[in-house]
Amino acid sequence: MIVMRRPALALALVLVVVAGCSAGGQGGGHGGGGNIATDGAGRAEPGTATTDGRCGGLWYAIGDRPTDAEISDAADRYGVVVLNAWEVDAMQRLKELNPDITVLVYKDLSSTRDYAGAVRSDGSDAEHQPTGIGFAAAEADNPEWFATDTDGNRIEWDGYPQHWQMTVWEPSYQRAWAEAVTDEVVEAGWDGVFADNDFATLRFYSDAVLAGTDSPAETDQLIRDGLDEMITVVGERLAEEGKKLVPNVSEARLYPGRWLEHSRFGGAMEENFAQRADDRLLTWEGAGWSELLETAADPDRLTLLVTAGDDRAAETGAAGAALLAGPGVCWSAAHEVGYKEPEWTVAQAADLGAPRGEAVATDDGVWMREYERGYAVVNPTSDDLDVELPNGLTDLNGAPKGTTMTVPAADGLVLVEGGGGE
Repeated sequence: MIVMRRPALALALVLVVVAGCSAGGQGGGHGGGGNIATDGAGRAEPGTATTDGRCGGLWYAIGDRPTDAEISDAADRYGVVVLNAWEVDAMQRLKELNPDITVLVYKDLSSTRDYAGAVRSDGSDAEHQPTGIGFAAAEADNPEWFATDTDGNRIEWDGYPQHWQMTVWEPSYQRAWAEAVTDEVVEAGWDGVFADNDFATLRFYSDAVLAGTDSPAETDQLIRDGLDEMITVVGERLAEEGKKLVPNVSEARLYPGRWLEHSRFGGAMEENFAQRADDRLLTWEGAGWSELLETAADPDRLTLLVTAGDDRAAETGAAGAALLAGPGVCWSAAHEVGYKEPEWTVAQAADLGAPRGEAVATDDGVWMREYERGYAVVNPTSDDLDVELPNGLTDLNGAPKGTTMTVPAADGLVLVEGGGGE
């Protein structure tokens, strides 16, 4: 789970114009405000997702065990749910309540772990792992799968004790991971795999230089090349069984084609969607936005989106998700970094109706999309910009907006006809 955070900002995930996030075909790990939040100040009451929009709800439920009440609500609200591997009963209950829901099992591509829960008190691997390969199994049978630095030391991730970097570039590790995870998915009946830590650089977790490389740049290239190969190996194996692979791809905007390639087996997650940096939105830079638009229009791919930040960032993410809204686009909100509670927001409850066309950009670079009963507007640039809008729109609090509105730099809004969400 790679989330680039600013200090004191909570993680937020929101989804607008909810309908079941449904992709064509077959359908945790380290843990998964304000006016657009739910169940508190500004939070929306529980309710069934509407069906006239084209954006779906996501529950990234890896931070805690879901309760019976949460599972019941989730079956009505969300199109996609990600659960830890030991939540087989919860997955089966969700499928009973809503056969159309997509439930993915969390698995980490890049680490193995020996904390309590992943390893039993006797040192053996637990039955259900957050990873593809258990620590004890690797230690006993394939210690060469533990990545080492130039001094021969294993690499433990900074900030995540007892998470150990694995040799994602080794074909034997890739094949073993693919076989173990596919067997588990098929046996339990999961719709597919949410594969965390499909990252572009080891710097998220360690400053180590990998053995066999001479620099951080070479280390990162080895990891990227290895994960390119691993996604293919795992994706093809899961596809043989009619199962999805949905990796959590980091910094894809910096590597043209990577998002498209890594999402081709069922979709991908952008966990830093609409992230601000120096008064601009990073998602709209490089290859990021154009490739998101492409997968959002593909009914065979899930486009899962996460927005980190405060209330302002959350509404910007909501507006960005509404720009992309398509058959497999899912976005949600999390107030805390650990993904311990399901979220449902006023932005999600807002009745925008169906989109009246695709998202378009003004000459100045503001992106807009018209809906039957509202608009989504995002200004990804570093300048405050004016846009022209029809009469009768309000923000989510019900405050009227004029026909000319200034959209601040790196900001976005969801606007509705005549009132906010309920």
